[in-house]
Amino acid sequence: MKRKQDVYNITFGGVGGQGIIKASELLGWAALYDGYHVKKSEVHGMSQRGGSVESHVRFGSVIYSPMIGLAQADFLLCFHPDEHPRLKVFLKKGGFDLMPYLAKIQESVENTRAVNTGMVGFLSKYLPIRPDSWERALQTVFKPAVLESNRKVFAQARALSE
Repeated sequence: MKRKQDVYNITFGGVGGQGIIKASELLGWAALYDGYHVKKSEVHGMSQRGGSVESHVRFGSVIYSPMIGLAQADFLLCFHPDEHPRLKVFLKKGGFDLMPYLAKIQESVENTRAVNTGMVGFLSKYLPIRPDSWERALQTVFKPAVLESNRKVFAQARALSE
């Protein structure tokens, strides 16, 4: 688990239909259930037509703004290679870019609709959020019909990060 710091800034991005908003909700709920103050912001654009989607999640002891400034993100989760150059400007020097792991996560999931859950599962290993908070977040975000499959994807991707 990563060393605790005051604030964690995570930028999510991709195109409409990739589950960017769902992924950021999963992180937001897990952080909230773990006792952190959480702020979240999202930009949909033309998401229904495959346009850019971006979400910022910030959590820590006290958070005032939901927006992450340029070169301030600790983590970047980009779900589409064409969006990566646009979003990389948010990643701070020394931040963790998960783009190199996207293909590995895509290969590990049976249902491509669950790549977003896999990306968050991979990220989870690097955040100071307890497993029970992640479980509660999964139960909050996913309907019962897809909960078990998303639990499985989350766990598999988390194991990939070890």
